[in-house]
Amino acid sequence: MTRLLESTDRSDVRGGWLVAMGMAVAGLILAALGFGFVAPHPVLTSAGLALALLPVAVQVAGMARPGLSDARLHQVISGDPVPGLVTDRQGRVLFTNPRADAILPPAPDGTPRNPVAVLPGLLQAHFANPRAVVMRLHARAASDGSAREDVSSREGTLRLSVHRLRVGRFLWRIDDFKENGTSQRGAEGLSLPMLTVNRQGVVLFANDAMRRLLGERPRRLDRLFKGPPAKHGEVVTINAVAGPVRARLAEVAGPGERREIYLLPVEEAPSPDSGMLFDGLPVALMRFDAAGVLIAANRAARDLSGLTDTAILTRRMADLFDGPGRPMQDWLQDVLHDRRPGTAEVVELHSAEPGVFVHLSLRRMAGPLGPEVLAVLQDATALKRMEAQYVQSQKMQAIGQLAGGIAHDFNNLLTAISGHCDLLLLRRRPEDADWPDLIQISQNSNRAAALVSQLLAFSRKQTMKPERIELEEALGDLTHLLNRLVGERIDLRLTQDPKVGPLRADRRQLDQVIMNLVVNARDAMPEGGIIRIDTQDVHLAEDRPRGRVTLPAGRYALIRVRDDGIGIPEDRLEKIFEPFYTTKRPGEGTGLGLSTVYGIVKQSAGFVFVDSTPGLGSTFEVWFPVHDLPANDAVVVPTKPLSPKRKAEGVVLLVEDEAPVRAFASRALRLKGHTVLEAGTAEEALTLLKDPRLQVDIFVTDVVMPGMDGPTWVMQALETRPDVRVVFVSGYSEDCLSDAQGQVPNSIFLPKPFSLSELTTTVQAQLAA
Repeated sequence: MTRLLESTDRSDVRGGWLVAMGMAVAGLILAALGFGFVAPHPVLTSAGLALALLPVAVQVAGMARPGLSDARLHQVISGDPVPGLVTDRQGRVLFTNPRADAILPPAPDGTPRNPVAVLPGLLQAHFANPRAVVMRLHARAASDGSAREDVSSREGTLRLSVHRLRVGRFLWRIDDFKENGTSQRGAEGLSLPMLTVNRQGVVLFANDAMRRLLGERPRRLDRLFKGPPAKHGEVVTINAVAGPVRARLAEVAGPGERREIYLLPVEEAPSPDSGMLFDGLPVALMRFDAAGVLIAANRAARDLSGLTDTAILTRRMADLFDGPGRPMQDWLQDVLHDRRPGTAEVVELHSAEPGVFVHLSLRRMAGPLGPEVLAVLQDATALKRMEAQYVQSQKMQAIGQLAGGIAHDFNNLLTAISGHCDLLLLRRRPEDADWPDLIQISQNSNRAAALVSQLLAFSRKQTMKPERIELEEALGDLTHLLNRLVGERIDLRLTQDPKVGPLRADRRQLDQVIMNLVVNARDAMPEGGIIRIDTQDVHLAEDRPRGRVTLPAGRYALIRVRDDGIGIPEDRLEKIFEPFYTTKRPGEGTGLGLSTVYGIVKQSAGFVFVDSTPGLGSTFEVWFPVHDLPANDAVVVPTKPLSPKRKAEGVVLLVEDEAPVRAFASRALRLKGHTVLEAGTAEEALTLLKDPRLQVDIFVTDVVMPGMDGPTWVMQALETRPDVRVVFVSGYSEDCLSDAQGQVPNSIFLPKPFSLSELTTTVQAQLAA
């Protein structure tokens, strides 16, 4: 092969065997040198051109030899039928072949080109920004040996390729190949306005019809149309030289990433059946223009929104819907510009009826006057109501958990404060100077305990002692106290249904519910009025929806408390059962009255509702399920038989993780003659009980502690000490251990905060049982 290449410097190629071998070698060399980029062309299949290319290809293969001169390079590329140039590493043109001379522009003065002309300057007349293309290809060829790129020119598409020959020399070839789209020479003869754009919207070519329509050659596609960018098949408005012109846009994919845009005439007369079809569709549909103005709404949409035919022409999207956290016009523009295609939101519909929600889906569509937005509406009022119910229930549950946790911590603090105050009172007499101060501490501790009890009532974690209650009897006993609460300016009227059945609740807490509702009604009538308390026996044959809940079928005892006061605004009705929410002035209420009612009623398996009209008064309804079991029907927890003789004084194992509470309780029990063993954790208590010589008569233990809880360690301890009595104490309600306590025999519950006397009395009663 080397000998063959060298022979081409001394003689011409002759003979059929050399032609056959040369064609094969030419194909291999062209492919190896990167000339495979030349697009298939019918002329290349002719034998004559193959023979013409053979010496060129063979000689080009030798260009990489260091000793090849520029004169020899010039001689080789002169026979190339494709325009070719040789440049140095700075891009200066050293020489060109005759085909390149035919397409490259001459010097401005008509003289031959300077042989050191820069390549981008020669290509300036053929496509935009040639310097960037040349620099990019030059850099790739310097590193990889060759590079090529298809460039959209003013006459079509050029394939620009470069091959590194040797140090400091680069061979460039400019090939014009046939395109799949419309040629630009052919496009000039079209009567339809036509242009070619790239991916960025830059206009590469505009035919004569388009230039005459616009009065100039356009630069960018987005400056051509009014409104949002148009799509294939849509009607657009053109900024023509004679004024706005409507046309239908047709788009054809061109070579590479180019697009060919054609403007077609618009049919002015729409189909007479299209309006009837749109209006009769069973789906609620609306059409908006690019400015957000309502164009049309079918019958289903008009019925849903309450719009009339005359109101359609004056409504905007922002007037019809309450936006999804941002302006409706921004959403519409995002859909028109394909920034958020096919999005859907649940929005409130501004209709004749308040509280109507729709699932709104927006889609871009082609309209007779340009791009439009089609709105599909689905009634989502029921779904939104269910969502609001769930959010409200989660909110109330979260507030309840927070209130219960706070109440538990406060109960521990109040137990220590009131307990140590009781210890101080034991060493004082009423005539002592600090006696009144200690009494104040004790009384305010009790007031704080009452507030904590209300928090526990709201969180449904307060201690309850449910019993069978005859409502008629309970309200009759409470009437005297209620008359004292309302004062002389309020008339209290009680009307009872004798058929009301008994209910099961905590008697003390039921009284608190009625008193809180009556006091709330009293405060709503500062000028006086009438408070009516009614009871009713209600039978529900089937479930009844009421507000955000559903009352199960069954028999209920209904209590109504009505007033003629100032009423409650609608925007505040959903908040009145939240703790610390009050409409009263500072100092007139804690905001815990109605939240306590809510917690007690819910803990008793009941329901509470309120109806109110500002200026006319409010009505609170409390529904309790009727308890039909007999009065003596109670669950008795079996206990193990104990020895008949129990001593009033004994050994107490006190387990409490709060040190102040443990200190008070141990001192109080020791004052009554008990021997007290203290433990800060359940694990510490079990360690003490491992000593078989230790005699323990009663366990006094907290329920919730770090590590092992109270019921768990007590069950383990009772396996070896079955006769020991148990007193559980906790800042939570008895419900926190109801299941576990049922498995612990001989146990009772003492809620925090407890006083000195309550603790010692409970322990002594357990020891004496």
